[in-house]
Amino acid sequence: MIEKKVVTSFFIADLDDLSSIEQSLVEKAIIALDSSYATYSGFSVGASILFDDGTTIEGSNQENVAYPSGLCAERVALFYAGSKYPNKIIKTIAVSAQSKDFDIEDYISPCGACRQVMAEYEEKQNSKIRIILHSPTGQVLISNSVEDLLPFVFKSPFLKRF
Repeated sequence: MIEKKVVTSFFIADLDDLSSIEQSLVEKAIIALDSSYATYSGFSVGASILFDDGTTIEGSNQENVAYPSGLCAERVALFYAGSKYPNKIIKTIAVSAQSKDFDIEDYISPCGACRQVMAEYEEKQNSKIRIILHSPTGQVLISNSVEDLLPFVFKSPFLKRF
């Protein structure tokens, strides 16, 4: 048996350390929390996407009493991006969260399904997506690629028909 290690890279910064464009993107993710439908969990998530032309869009989590019929904020935003702006390049996605029941003091990381969808968009556009995870404490965790959050990404050229 051989042990191997996976190394990932990310940055920790204060919100003030970001560029004004990235600060604005985080603010849009925070504002998107207001449109969250989190009646059952009380846990709201907002996401905002920055395209290469400067356009931004937002999404929020949408729950449903018939679990798992709801959808995470990241996928709401990504699927809207794919349907409304199929030829634009996604440069950055910012994510923020809040809870009615407890204080969030750390970064909320996208679930595995959202990471996989992000990875698919990276592959589709042949360009990395920068991910900014906002903590209500004013700090951010920054990843320059989805593969840093999902090192064993599921992708295979054999799944595509030529």
